[in-house]
Amino acid sequence: MEFNNKILKELEKNIENLNNNLTKNNILELSEIIGNWKKLIWRNFISGIAKGVGIGIGFSIVTAIIIIILQRIITLNIPVISKYIADIIEIVQLNR
Repeated sequence: MEFNNKILKELEKNIENLNNNLTKNNILELSEIIGNWKKLIWRNFISGIAKGVGIGIGFSIVTAIIIIILQRIITLNIPVISKYIADIIEIVQLNR
């Protein structure tokens, strides 16, 4: 009888560990989402929109920083570089 109790306690401990691991890793939620294709499509749609907005904002900030740096280089009056950079900035400002 003692042998069965040991096995049952060990089995209970293993089941508890498995349950904790599944809960910690959100495996149950993921399996529900994969099973429900509408939730999966909705989640991917929202994720795509968020990524697109993030890329757009990031690209705008990086471009603005590059233009500011180029404008500062123009003010240094380096003859060869300043002319090309001035042309690039003029083209960018005309296309806004």
